[in-house]
Amino acid sequence: MKLWGGRFKNAESKLMEDFNSSLSFDKTLYYEDIIGSIAHVKMLVKCEIISEEDGNKIIEGLDSILKDIEEGKLKIEGDYEDIHSFMEVNLIERIGDAGKKMHTARSRNDQVALDMRLYSKKRAQEVVENLSRLLGTIKTLAEKNDYIMPGYTHMQRAQVVTFKHHMMAYFNMFSRDKKRIENSIEIMDESPLGCCALAGTTYNTDRAFTAKELGFKGPVNNFLDGVSDRDYIIELTSDFSLAMMHLSRLSEEIIIWSTKEFDFIQLSDEFSTGSSIMPQKKNPDAAELIRGKAGRVYGDLVSILTTMKGLPLAYNKDMQEDKEGFFDALNTVLSCIKIMNGMLATLKVKKDSLLKAVKHGFLNATEAADYLVNKGMAFRDAHRVIGEIVLYCEEKSLPIEDLSIEQLKEFSGLFDKDIYEFIDYENTLHKGIKKHMR
Repeated sequence: MKLWGGRFKNAESKLMEDFNSSLSFDKTLYYEDIIGSIAHVKMLVKCEIISEEDGNKIIEGLDSILKDIEEGKLKIEGDYEDIHSFMEVNLIERIGDAGKKMHTARSRNDQVALDMRLYSKKRAQEVVENLSRLLGTIKTLAEKNDYIMPGYTHMQRAQVVTFKHHMMAYFNMFSRDKKRIENSIEIMDESPLGCCALAGTTYNTDRAFTAKELGFKGPVNNFLDGVSDRDYIIELTSDFSLAMMHLSRLSEEIIIWSTKEFDFIQLSDEFSTGSSIMPQKKNPDAAELIRGKAGRVYGDLVSILTTMKGLPLAYNKDMQEDKEGFFDALNTVLSCIKIMNGMLATLKVKKDSLLKAVKHGFLNATEAADYLVNKGMAFRDAHRVIGEIVLYCEEKSLPIEDLSIEQLKEFSGLFDKDIYEFIDYENTLHKGIKKHMR
């Protein structure tokens, strides 16, 4: 059954029915559709547009539908165009003609816009809560493993940092992701209910009432924008894409660190898999899947941007394409955050491997150059001298700190015994950043 058809002479083709139907995916919005309709009906009664008796019948009918859906007694399936027609038809079957009054002073345009805002707002808050858990896990992992390790640029060992400081860089990234999503929720927190198709209604409705009833800070202030705005979906999907990029970067490091070549960490069996042919293998599949799924969320973002870029005001059926991509991006980022949280909560950091990597990386070379500068040498000259020392050390398979003072003086007479304290790895964690690392 359809909610339209009076002006049509011929029946819609079955091919068009299937092509036009969105029930297979917008059934996800059943809860939002029901609570939105209940708020709308309460407003209709308050404004004396329908009787209190009819309003109570409709609300009781909607409550019974919600109960039956959640208990599995009513399946959301069948020959319906969308979740809205499913609800209205089932309501009328339950309570009779009173159900036909539910849609008074409302369009499917503001109805679907409302459903999506309610759903997006609720699920985005779920992402925020999971990011908060991930932030707590990162902080705990960092605090427990405050060991020196190599810091890298160009994937080459550069200077000494700590595992704690390295992980707290990701803490900052995910903190920004959390703030971005919270900001998106704040911006989208307006109700489109009452905009109707695009120009409001001749009924004397109370949009402020329904906005408050549904937990919005107020109604939208432009009807055309209210029914055609999908900025919040684009913004949230963009936020999810950034979070996925950060998750992917961390996954890449986890993958590298868990190799025998690095051997910085050990992943738990819970978040690893094996090989069907090589019994020695322990694969970081959880991290690899997160890294792979980042591209999927990027695709969802490009899809909605492309859908919206050429649409005139107000509502167009193209906007039906906003849901599947958003649902996918949302579910993907949520599952990836949860998996990352589990991986980090169970991995072990190998302190000795980190220290070994530090000692074989000439990570105190910059400090050795600074030592010569402090003794009066120009930095560019100091840079050259230390470069020559590194070359010499590579040939001798020695770290800089193991050279004797006599060997160092062959490169510059400015070296003295205080060089060893100056380039000690613990001391190279400069006072300016050391307190932030620790």
